[in-house]
Amino acid sequence: MSQKSYNNTATLYLIPTPIGNLDDITLRAVKILNEVEVIFCEDTRITSLLLKHLNIKKKLISNHKFNESNNENKIIEYLSKGFNVGLVTDRGTPIISDPGFELVKIAIDNNYNVVALPGPTAFVPALICSGINPQPFLFYGFLNNKESKLKKELEELKSVKETLIFYESPHRINRTLNDMLDVLGNRKISISREISKKFEEIYRGMINEIIPEMIDIKGEMVIVVSGNDEIKTFEHLSIIEHVNLYLKEGMTSMDAIKKVSSDRNINKNEVYKEYHRGE
Repeated sequence: MSQKSYNNTATLYLIPTPIGNLDDITLRAVKILNEVEVIFCEDTRITSLLLKHLNIKKKLISNHKFNESNNENKIIEYLSKGFNVGLVTDRGTPIISDPGFELVKIAIDNNYNVVALPGPTAFVPALICSGINPQPFLFYGFLNNKESKLKKELEELKSVKETLIFYESPHRINRTLNDMLDVLGNRKISISREISKKFEEIYRGMINEIIPEMIDIKGEMVIVVSGNDEIKTFEHLSIIEHVNLYLKEGMTSMDAIKKVSSDRNINKNEVYKEYHRGE
């Protein structure tokens, strides 16, 4: 069923906020923040600081992953009274790896307008300045926090031809990159941190080249990884040649043996014995 976005009825506005530099707020976002009756926000303290900077005073309602379902009746109450409602997250565009989906869904299910404003989001600038083919791409967001599940997710992605985009935190970056090297192989990568801020920094190179640089790194990061341009087969290589292929890419012998075992779906000990038999 189609729905006109601008028909003068109550609307839920999805309002992007700056991911770093406060100058990135759009004129339209400021206008809508001034006009809405109430703002549902991820953290009222962070949104209060932004509104103070913009000289805007509004009622704020906390909306995060632990209480979002409790806010469904609240948002419908405002919309049913004809009030426009704003939704923001701490930084960037709502719902992109942030809360808000449940409120959008309940508004749509009750036939209220939902209007998304264009604006700041971290993965777009990270992608276009990565030096890696931007089309097509697959935005994945955060990998699972549990390493076994993270590796399973990467296994499911390793044959994907599209450029891959992930979000990551500084305390997990080394583990994630090592798991990527292990599962995806040594690929072109770009890591952007502190996007739009004074200390913005971009790392570009192969995964094995970037890992040693990830020491005491701060700030949320966007990882852009080249896709699997072609499904690799190794039938033309002997096991020894296959191991040597990864050694040339900078892997240790044990990591190379483990990767060959995974590529060929054979026991690691079998690869180890065959490789060292040829020495």
